[in-house]
Amino acid sequence: MSITWKGVMPAVTTKFTENDELDLDMFAVNIDAQLDAGVHGIVLGGTLGEASTLEDHEKRILTQETVRLVKGKVPVLMNIAEQTTKGAVIAAQKAEEDGASALMMLPPMRYKAGDAEVVTYFGTVARNTGLPIMVYNNPVDYKIEVTLDMFEQLLKYDRIQAVKESTRDISNVTRIKNAFGDRLRIMCGVDTLALESLLMGADGWIAGLVDAFPAETVAIYELQKAGRIQEAIEIYRWFLPLLELDINPKLVQNIKLAEVHTGIGTEHVRAPRLPLFGEERAHVLQVIKNGIETRPQLPDYKNV
Repeated sequence: MSITWKGVMPAVTTKFTENDELDLDMFAVNIDAQLDAGVHGIVLGGTLGEASTLEDHEKRILTQETVRLVKGKVPVLMNIAEQTTKGAVIAAQKAEEDGASALMMLPPMRYKAGDAEVVTYFGTVARNTGLPIMVYNNPVDYKIEVTLDMFEQLLKYDRIQAVKESTRDISNVTRIKNAFGDRLRIMCGVDTLALESLLMGADGWIAGLVDAFPAETVAIYELQKAGRIQEAIEIYRWFLPLLELDINPKLVQNIKLAEVHTGIGTEHVRAPRLPLFGEERAHVLQVIKNGIETRPQLPDYKNV
């Protein structure tokens, strides 16, 4: 199906069993919760999806299973995070074969490529796929920034249509809009800057804590879109301590633990990750407990 770059798109976690195999039953429970809440897309195999630990066949299973589960209601995106250009092209083509609607793409992994290398990398994939591409721009975690000058070169490729804006610089939303208008759609990729980004003109939100709190996340988006800003702000203020679990090296463990306590996930992670323990676990559990105990009553956000 086609994709419209807007709304809330969960970067879903990958569910594993105790035996370190894909847990497709619990994965389906979470996807159903996302769809019930009114999300606008599903993103697979990102940082939260433990992409670096997934085998090729597992990515393909996740794509095919998600396409089956969503039944055309929302687009399905697969993340491309590869070390080589050849590998990225192959991964993109497999995602297309498996029914993905679009791609989220990181710059080359491990090798700190120069600007020209990054532009060539994205351009090569764009020429070899039929799918729209969202560039994942996260220099904080992945050490390569896709600058406005680089986007100027990349936008000659019609397939490159959006950016997951994760630079942590809120003014980049305005810079991108000033430079490219609606040619480059903006999806905020930082939970703790989401409402601010949307109010400054971002088109949507690739979200993390939505994995555990889907309704609250979509409510914020829909309310601000409808001009009910104060209501969105109140939910966002409640949400912020939970959202801060996303901007943490243990974001996968944090969010999976939250999913357990909202009944739509398990805590199993793939080694070398380990479940949280000790004081760190106690702190995260307290944040989750406080959030659940003070969970706001939501308005009828689907009909605003």
